[in-house]
Amino acid sequence: QVQLVESGGGLVQAGGSLRLSCAASGLTFNTYAMGWFRQAPGKEREFVAAISRSGDSAWYADSAKGQFTISRDNAKNTVTLQVNILKPEDTAVYYCAASIRSGSLDRPSSYDYWGRGTQVTVSS
Repeated sequence: QVQLVESGGGLVQAGGSLRLSCAASGLTFNTYAMGWFRQAPGKEREFVAAISRSGDSAWYADSAKGQFTISRDNAKNTVTLQVNILKPEDTAVYYCAASIRSGSLDRPSSYDYWGRGTQVTVSS
């Protein structure tokens, strides 16, 4: 049974940082590209960042460049999203996801497995 479990969310003041982690089990981790998405209340789920199976390549939403950094540790089956200079508009539930595909990683439909999400709330 595949499980993706996010952690690291919470309440943070604007300008602060968070490090979100996703622990994967039940799959051969290094055969999956990994992605982070977020969903704010009343909005659609949106792509934040993705990373290749080896970790050699990463892609970001235009809005995420310079603020978010994705990384992975294939020895520990984890993927991490470092988020800096948080703004109130970053408030959302953040989800990690796993994709057997290597392309179109900005689309939720490209992903095979999803975690339940971790809430990030940024106060002004």
